[in-house]
Amino acid sequence: TLCVVVEGLKVSLKYSLVIVQGHLVSEGVLLFGHQHFYICENFTLSPVGDVFCTRHCLSNISDPFIFNMCSKDRSCDHYACQCHSYSDIREIRRTRFLLQDISLEIVFQNGYSKFLVFYNNDRSKAFKSFCSFQPGLKGKGVPEDSLNLRKHPGLDRTMLQRWQKKEISNFEYLMYLNTLAGRTYNDYMQYPVFPWVLADYTSETLNLTNPKTFRDLSKPMGAQTKERKLKFVQRFKEVEKTEGDLIVQCHYYTHYSSAIIVASYLVRLPPFTQAFCSLQGGSFDVADRMFHSMKNAWESASRENMSDVRELTPEFFYLPEFLTNCNAVEFGCMQDGTVLGDVQLPPWADGDPRKFISLHRQALESDFVSANLHQWIDLIFGYKQQGPAAVEAVNTFHPYFYGDKMDLSSIRDPLIKSTILGFVSNFGQVPKQLFTKPHPTRTGSGKLSPGRDVNTPTSLPGHPQPFFYSLQSLRPSPVTVKDMYLFSLGSESPKGAIGQIVPTEKAILAVERNKVLLPDFYNRTFSWGFDDFSCCLGTYGSDKVLMKFENLATWGRCLCAVCPSATMVVTSGDSAVVCVWQLCMARGQARGLRLRQALYGHTKAVKCLAASITFSLLVSGSQDCTCILWDLDHLTHVARLPAHREGISAIAISDVSGTVVSCAGAHLSLWTVNGQPLASIATAWGPEGAITCCCVLEGPAWDTSHVIITGSHDGMVRIWKTEDVKLSVSQHAVAEGPTAQPPSPRGHRWEKNLALCRELDVSVALTGKPSKTSPAVTALSVSRNQSKLLVGDEKGRIFCWSADG
Repeated sequence: TLCVVVEGLKVSLKYSLVIVQGHLVSEGVLLFGHQHFYICENFTLSPVGDVFCTRHCLSNISDPFIFNMCSKDRSCDHYACQCHSYSDIREIRRTRFLLQDISLEIVFQNGYSKFLVFYNNDRSKAFKSFCSFQPGLKGKGVPEDSLNLRKHPGLDRTMLQRWQKKEISNFEYLMYLNTLAGRTYNDYMQYPVFPWVLADYTSETLNLTNPKTFRDLSKPMGAQTKERKLKFVQRFKEVEKTEGDLIVQCHYYTHYSSAIIVASYLVRLPPFTQAFCSLQGGSFDVADRMFHSMKNAWESASRENMSDVRELTPEFFYLPEFLTNCNAVEFGCMQDGTVLGDVQLPPWADGDPRKFISLHRQALESDFVSANLHQWIDLIFGYKQQGPAAVEAVNTFHPYFYGDKMDLSSIRDPLIKSTILGFVSNFGQVPKQLFTKPHPTRTGSGKLSPGRDVNTPTSLPGHPQPFFYSLQSLRPSPVTVKDMYLFSLGSESPKGAIGQIVPTEKAILAVERNKVLLPDFYNRTFSWGFDDFSCCLGTYGSDKVLMKFENLATWGRCLCAVCPSATMVVTSGDSAVVCVWQLCMARGQARGLRLRQALYGHTKAVKCLAASITFSLLVSGSQDCTCILWDLDHLTHVARLPAHREGISAIAISDVSGTVVSCAGAHLSLWTVNGQPLASIATAWGPEGAITCCCVLEGPAWDTSHVIITGSHDGMVRIWKTEDVKLSVSQHAVAEGPTAQPPSPRGHRWEKNLALCRELDVSVALTGKPSKTSPAVTALSVSRNQSKLLVGDEKGRIFCWSADG
């Protein structure tokens, strides 16, 4: 029995359920304790309510179809029990599983989620239980009834208006609608669905100002050509009445999104590789039938194949990794002898997956798609999804695909029910209908604005343009930030070298070296560097110490710290051990610091740390010349970056793409979130050029270039930008650089270079002439709207650079 987990705990409620993870379904138990709840995988409840592992107790699942799903792929020896605090829950969504309203999706504060299916009709009881333990959840979930714009003005209007005002992107709005309609990454049978947006997979360059470049968003995939549309209309007319079970009046017997479609697109990445094999009956498909070419997939889905009307998945707009066979999976050979490997990209992508994703995302956010996307929303989530409007739009599917039309609870015959569920789990499910009236447009006209270059950022009224688009016109403010009364809480400016600058909505906050501000309110500070090796919690803007922590002293001298969240502190130093601490709070007051995890991996002192909650990533940089990437949620080792030439002096992480910047002496390197090299450069020679701090900036999500800002011992701020450089393989066959990519089929490869765009000299800003002994730059930050660059130095001064001076 499961006694270890609940030993000494009062478990007040127990529910049987199944846990859905992609294509895997496992039996489980949900336990409610006083402050925590437990999700136990491969456990079951005995008839008298005891918790047993599934090996030693018969299954509790009465539904034969769900029982078979559980036993199909189950790794019987994987017993896991996850403990979660009720305060970790961000929201709970009521969702559907196999077209039935029996599931909940729990979304945690860190972005992870769990998909739980209550097959015993316990869903509403479980939801109420969560709400009783976490009262703030009431009203946070998505309403159960369909969303009509008029019915739910508060919930839907705000996102719709934000989309219309271009405050959120097309991508974000589509993700929002998918979530609202019950689509989730947790269940491959109802994965988020995204549109094909391009029809051009043959040109050398992609012209986003030509309407012919784009797919017709007003028509479903089955009606993209006149010939195929007529065939589907004919099929609809031929079946005047229902004959038997499967022959019914509809245009399509296949769907635009199903588990096998999702797994086939993403087959080069685990766990989709395993999912595809499992769904295929244990092996890969014939190589020619696998997803191997963007052009072929488009032609099949839009024109050639009567049983293929698939749309895309979100990954086509942000994840270059799924297009390469980076794990060297053996898929076999195609009929012409070609080994199936990476996905063949259109000529305009130059064989570079990153360039393909960048241009594809740019196409999704283009004027043409913005002006026509509402028509695709009508087909998938709106009024053309079903009924007479769907018939007219050539957009009807087999009745089994529609959840609202199927009342599975009323079907008594288990064989018929099993047939329907088998059909649904294999072929697809129509999303929940969100709109019963035409969806509003985003822009007034459906025409492209002529001649506008897609790369030029548009600045909205009242939103200053990011400073990195006007680097040459950057000017220092005539006064330092100290004189601008931007320090909040009436505080004195920092004493000594600036250690951290935090721009908030209303003010610019700064603390000296050996101090960091705690999010989310930034009114508390964590400080270190005392003679007795202790650390302190203080109030921002005063010398008042709220609490002293002496338990850090056992780890030796602390040299750096970072606070990813209000209750998490990460420290390291001479001991070379990275310590993750939990700040224990009670009634808003700090009560102590508890060690959650000691992370071992470095051999010399760790001098810098950086963290990103967005990517659940912690990076530590050491004098042993290495950086280690750690998972911030599971507190485990992810990857070690290749050795640098010197000890690491500064690290930064982008919250847009997860790109990691590492600095060692005067060397600057960029890495992907998975630790793959992107670019590197030696910035200057001599100890004066050694980098002391850095930060990374990125523009819109479709722009692959990064802006890196570095501060150095010589008092100089240098602004670097990445640029993609094409190298032919013949001239580059010998030099295998650290950032080299495999050659593309077109006889060349791409590399990222770092180019120096601008040098800012603090002395010139102050006196009008350069100084030989400028104080080192010690902190860098960028204002919330990216219009100002803030620079802190060793003397405790802060300077502000912006395009408007």
